[in-house]
Formats: sequence, C-alpha cells, structure tokens
Amino acid sequence: MDLFARSWTALLAAVAGLEDADFARPSGCAGWLVRDLVCHLVIDAQDVLITLVSPAATEATRDAVTYWAVSRTPPTGDDPLDALIVRLAAAYEEPGLLKFHLDDVGSAAGRAARLADPGLRVSTQDQVLTAGDYLSAYVLEWTLHHLDLVAHLPDVAGPPVEALAGARELLERIAEAVFPASFSDRDALLVGTGRRAPTEAERHQLGSLAGQVPLYLG
Repeated sequence: MDLFARSWTALLAAVAGLEDADFARPSGCAGWLVRDLVCHLVIDAQDVLITLVSPAATEATRDAVTYWAVSRTPPTGDDPLDALIVRLAAAYEEPGLLKFHLDDVGSAAGRAARLADPGLRVSTQDQVLTAGDYLSAYVLEWTLHHLDLVAHLPDVAGPPVEALAGARELLERIAEAVFPASFSDRDALLVGTGRRAPTEAERHQLGSLAGQVPLYLG
C-alpha cells in the first residue's frame, strides 16, 4: 500500500511539473504523445476509484501476478480504447486542463488507496482480488508509465528507486524468471516489457531468458 502511494505520488508530481510543450513530445508508449499518456493516467485513476468501491462477495480469483494478461505480441494501436484516448486527449486542447483533471482525479485515487482495507475483496474486469493485491499490481503500472513519461524528457525526474525495485520484483514473478543482477531495475523493466530491445551484451547476459521476453502486459 505504501509503495502504491509513493509510486503514484511521484508520477503525479512529474506530470504536474511538465511544461506545456512537453505534452506534444513523444512518450515511451508507441504511437502516443505525452498528452495521450497523461489522458490514459486519468482513465487509470478513475479505474482505481471505481474498483476500490466495488466490493466482491466471492473469493479472490486473481492476485497481483495473475491480474495481468500477458502476451508475446506487441500492441498494434488498433484497440478502440487506445484510439478513444488519443481523441480525448486532443479534446483537452490546453495542457493545463489535462494536468488539472489528472491532479483532481489522481489525488482522489491516492486518498482512496490510503483508506482501503488491504484484505477487502474487490471486483474489476470480471476478476476478484484483494485491494492489497490490486494496488500492488498498479505499482508496476505506475512505474512503467512513469518510465514512458520521461522516455524523451531527460530533465524530468523518473520513478523512485523503491518503485523500480518493487516493479522489477513483480515483473520477475510474472515472468517466473529472474533478470541478471547486471541489469539495473530500470533496464530490466524496459527490456522485459519490450520498451527497448536488449543490446548484444544484454542478450548474452539474459541467456535462456532472452527467448522469454519481452512480455507485453495488459
């Protein structure tokens, strides 16, 4: 729960500090500008709010690891929701409005997470899991998108080190494999999720794991 708060607070602060011109820069998400990514974060924050007030009466069917749908095929950008986000982001016109909306909804999502009972079972996307597992899964979401945000903005602060470490640990559990110790947490996340290709030296260090990554998470 604490790691969720740290990762989300850092991401909100990074967006709040962006210059207007930064919103028209590319992000680390293929085909998305920074403004599109920030709009996606608004949707994510809404999902957190909705999920945390959607208690389930049945037993948990997923945890922080099995929450993720894993694919070996990169996204094509043809998903209707992806296209909707691009149009919605453009409709804001002024970056300040998008920043305000994320701060408003995002702050509420952060407060809801702090108040949530970690053992409460919640429902989302036809899945049931504890609030603690749900929020743990989102540490990976926030950290990856924080890396996406700063991919072409070198002067903007990246994710906190503890979020990078926590996200790497979860990604390794999803992959059922451990990245080489020579990989920084950042590089493990970028290479492991296909955000960049490994160098020849990294591919050699990955060994048999090179045939298992990248993992595309949805």
